[in-house]
Amino acid sequence: NAEYMGTVLKLNRMEQAQGEARSLYSFSAGPSIMPREVLRKAQAEFLDWHGTGVSVLEMSHRSKEWDSIQAKAEEDLRKLLNIPKNYKVLFLQGGATLQFACIPLNLLHGK
Repeated sequence: NAEYMGTVLKLNRMEQAQGEARSLYSFSAGPSIMPREVLRKAQAEFLDWHGTGVSVLEMSHRSKEWDSIQAKAEEDLRKLLNIPKNYKVLFLQGGATLQFACIPLNLLHGK
């Protein structure tokens, strides 16, 4: 629609002015477009995570390197969302299916 196209054109002009023009925009509910500097950093670290010689995708989830990634992610999340220390932070996969399953589980109240 016209409003959508106007938003796309406005964003494209802003990026062109910054020398960072992109040809793709995503206004979906799923993953969004990442800033170029974030993509560049991820690209640089993709093949060699902090001098380990392996990608994050290749390392063991039991390694000290992965433990440091997870600890930093939890620390950042607690800081960003002001999560108190007496709350547990769980990193789970599952998306909407897991969230829908949590509704009845929360209603059980430990039964």
